Amino acid sequence: QVQLVESGGGLVQAGGSLRLSCAASGRKLNNFVMGWFRLAPGKEREFVASISWDGGSTHYRDSVMGRFTISRDNGNTVTLQMRNLKPEDTAVYYCAADRFGSNWSDEGYRYLELWGEGTLVTVSS
Repeated sequence: QVQLVESGGGLVQAGGSLRLSCAASGRKLNNFVMGWFRLAPGKEREFVASISWDGGSTHYRDSVMGRFTISRDNGNTVTLQMRNLKPEDTAVYYCAADRFGSNWSDEGYRYLELWGEGTLVTVSS
């Protein structure tokens, strides 16, 4: 059974940085797209960033472009470096993985294959 485990969440002041990591266990995911979604109180789950199986293609939500960087260390670990954090970035961040790249959107998350339990990021003003 495949498990995705996130780490690195916490409390940070506005303008600060955090680094989230997601480690997969149970099988190799080196042919999967991996990425991050977030869920803030009172909002729908929204896409944050994704990275292709070989790390050669990345996509970001407009509001995090230039502040967040997604990277892939190997087939089973993905990292989200978050800089210049804003209070509106406060959310539970979820790691996800899927064989395809077509559902990495605010509307498509329901179709993604694998999910972690989430890690809370709180940005204070």
